[in-house]
Amino acid sequence: MTKGALLAQRPERSSCQAATSARARALGAAAALSVVTAAGSAAAEGSSLPPQLAYAYGENETPRAAAFGGALRALGNGTSAVFINPSAMVETRVYHVQGLFQGSPEAGRHAYGGVVVDSVTGKLAGALSFVGGFVDNDGVDRTFLDARVGLAYPITERLFVGLTGRYAKITQDGTLLAGGLGSRQKGEVGYDPVAGGLGESEDGKPAGRHSFVNEFTFDAAITIKPTDNLYIAAVGQNLSYPDNGLLPTTVGGGIGFGTDDFSIEVDGLVDLNSYMDATYRLMAGGEYLVADHFPLRAGYRFDQGADQHALSLGLAYVGTQFSVEASARRALAGGGPTTFVVGLAYHLESSGLTRASSDEL
Repeated sequence: MTKGALLAQRPERSSCQAATSARARALGAAAALSVVTAAGSAAAEGSSLPPQLAYAYGENETPRAAAFGGALRALGNGTSAVFINPSAMVETRVYHVQGLFQGSPEAGRHAYGGVVVDSVTGKLAGALSFVGGFVDNDGVDRTFLDARVGLAYPITERLFVGLTGRYAKITQDGTLLAGGLGSRQKGEVGYDPVAGGLGESEDGKPAGRHSFVNEFTFDAAITIKPTDNLYIAAVGQNLSYPDNGLLPTTVGGGIGFGTDDFSIEVDGLVDLNSYMDATYRLMAGGEYLVADHFPLRAGYRFDQGADQHALSLGLAYVGTQFSVEASARRALAGGGPTTFVVGLAYHLESSGLTRASSDEL
């Protein structure tokens, strides 16, 4: 098996306004979104992180994307594509099933899920992903569900387009106390209706919260391949413009260069909703393939909104039938999160159970 064929089988190439009228309770869920957006410097009782970082901007990552510092919009094929750039699914022919774990000790964030991507059995590539998790159980006590369906099509062998539909549901049982994000015991009388969505009751007593995000949105992307090794991508995410910091609308792109053994990419994006003003993030990353099976990865990220720099590292074993990947990202200054992402993938195309399309990309 050639190095190029092996790399083609890799899993990825991948604000708050106080209530002044009786209507405030009915608008509690929407106000909660604004609260989280505005509270950039507020800290959760259970977490010292700003809420934008604790929730990781509503982003989900594969190990490869995290190792690149998030810079994988151009080269992020395979399972990374459904999260970052759906058009990249058709950069290589794969049929991968990947399980994912994401964790951040400082945020009390842990998420679990999986992705299936198929660019083998037809010219139209497709992907499904499902990720659920928890954030800061001792503070805001948030749970979330993220489900996506992605499609990609090669207009020509050098022009790819893609679209991802996303459903997000977020529930929060913590409360916003004076001075910042904090928490009360579940069921305690005195829940603030603005903190986490309208309350549910059972026998006249508080029993939790209705979800304060329950929404569909979508991403769209285009990738251009000027040469065999150069990729240029443009991506818009959450384009229905939910106008909150839990599903921020972002626009950006990346330029990546990749050979059989080496890949490097630089990305940039503008975040329109996570803070009071639009902010940007700059990312760069690369990898080098050692002994045909072990990609060594590293990345850098600057987050203007959080005013933080972060470095990331990743290591993987990529075989013909399966891959195991892990990455870690750490902010260079105090107050930043440490993020771990682990993935285990099975390459279904290697089993012989799938039939490749006769159409060439």
